[in-house]
Amino acid sequence: MLNRYARAFFTKVFTPVAKLFLSLGISPDIVTIVGTLGVCFGALAFFPRGEFLIGTLVVTAFVFSDTIDGVMARMSGRSGKWGAYLDSTLDRMGDAAIFGGLVLWYAGDGNNVVMAGLALACLILGSVVSYARARAEGLGMTANVGIAERAERLVAVLVSTFLVGLGVPEVLLGVVLALLAFASLITVIQRMWAVRVQALAAVES
Repeated sequence: MLNRYARAFFTKVFTPVAKLFLSLGISPDIVTIVGTLGVCFGALAFFPRGEFLIGTLVVTAFVFSDTIDGVMARMSGRSGKWGAYLDSTLDRMGDAAIFGGLVLWYAGDGNNVVMAGLALACLILGSVVSYARARAEGLGMTANVGIAERAERLVAVLVSTFLVGLGVPEVLLGVVLALLAFASLITVIQRMWAVRVQALAAVES
């Protein structure tokens, strides 16, 4: 849902940046790769040390590359299967780094097994959410349903880590991680059910 309402807004905001990068000869693929490296650095260099504020700021600074590279590709007429594949694959790496950084903190110096478990659940279930859709499309079906798409998960966890970094009680992040894990599980079930309906309909037709 957030994707539908926010994409048009951020496309307008980042169009001047996309034009600048294209004028400098920078390709959309380079923006995708640099953005992913920045997200991974911010998440894995700071979250495992409990430095949530600076980690969130660094991650946020690079996470918008996911929008900029798409705008650049459309403006340059270079939208295609390779760009979509690269973008989707590296998105998974960035997401894993964010939740993985939280797992490392809470399983280590953060010393909170429950929080570590919730972050790990978000990491695993988030990956399965993406896989469920990709596998369905690979089989010629669709599975673009669900209450916890990538944009929602990222916004929720980054806002929470930012607030905790400012001094808000850590329980906020725990509640958000629990809700994200549950919503991701529901999304997996929704996508599996959607594929099952399509598969049975294909057999009956």
